[in-house]
Amino acid sequence: MNKPIMAKATAVWLVDNTTISFKQIADFCGLHELEVQGIADGDVATGVKGFDPIANNQLEQSEIDAAEKDPLHTLKLKFNAAAVGEEKRCGPRYTPLSKRQDRPAAILWLVKFHPELSDAQISKLVGTTKPTIQSIRERTHWNISSIQPVDPVALGLTKQSELDAAVQKAAAKKAKEGVVMSDDERRKLVSTEQSLGMEAEPRIPTAISGLETFSLSGTADEDEDKDDETPDAESFFNLPDNDDDEDGDKD
Repeated sequence: MNKPIMAKATAVWLVDNTTISFKQIADFCGLHELEVQGIADGDVATGVKGFDPIANNQLEQSEIDAAEKDPLHTLKLKFNAAAVGEEKRCGPRYTPLSKRQDRPAAILWLVKFHPELSDAQISKLVGTTKPTIQSIRERTHWNISSIQPVDPVALGLTKQSELDAAVQKAAAKKAKEGVVMSDDERRKLVSTEQSLGMEAEPRIPTAISGLETFSLSGTADEDEDKDDETPDAESFFNLPDNDDDEDGDKD
């Protein structure tokens, strides 16, 4: 048995009655540190009554005292003979009836924000079937127009630690395979070495490329020509002689 029964209620009790750090409580209860922080802030497990692990023979008071003195101390669950030989149940996750209507919203959130997750991973996280996931991916679900994406952790369908582990596993698999994702599915998950080894993408020449040098050289030549053609100011006063005009008139 790796975590206490009623783990979230136990975390509520530890937050309210001890000074143990969030990480210590998260490691003991099998939760994410942000979930424990949400419990302390009143955003998570609202209305959940605390479950005393000492009174229920799951934790010793000496463990709590040691954890309060040493932030690096790991709480150890008290030995439970009834849990010896207990095997983990296989199969899809059980979802309470009150939360089953929230599964399409959680699936849409996962498909939209974590497209690297496979249908099997989403099915395991949310506790649904692959045909339902496929219908939401292809937007053929009967109620797709009314479904709004909602974080499955906020809905209580999965844990933040499980979601993070699934995302990291999917990203590592994509990076290992070198699969390139579409623009809608974010960027491609390739390693840095592969990215640096790729050839530079050719650029389409623009209409103004190379015109800067031409325009500069052209204006300079034109200015020089204009300077050469500009007459001297004294030439305006070199009018023809009157004698020449009179001779011309006499002729």
